[in-house]
Amino acid sequence: MPKDPNHLEMLVLVAMARLGETAYGVTIREEIASCTKRDVSMAAVYAALDRLERQRFVKPWWSEPRAERGGRARRHYRLTGGAREWLRHERATTMRMWRGVTLDTADRKR
Repeated sequence: MPKDPNHLEMLVLVAMARLGETAYGVTIREEIASCTKRDVSMAAVYAALDRLERQRFVKPWWSEPRAERGGRARRHYRLTGGAREWLRHERATTMRMWRGVTLDTADRKR
């Protein structure tokens, strides 16, 4: 049984869920940066994708070569059913944990 993804891997999976068929290394990195305001290196994104592929959370596929001269195919990624189920579970768990939490200054007076 694969271990649960770490925080960066979770961000990669959520970015992929947001991007759909347009998910490849660069777009995943841009989506994470746009949503989190964090700069994540391409090396970190590709390392996370490699781990997620080994854990069978993502499946790679190759696009057609781009229409420009010398255009290359891109390695895109799809979420697997297992990844979608894990994301649903994690989202539900996180939402349950946050229910009723306030972070007011009065909470710090304990």
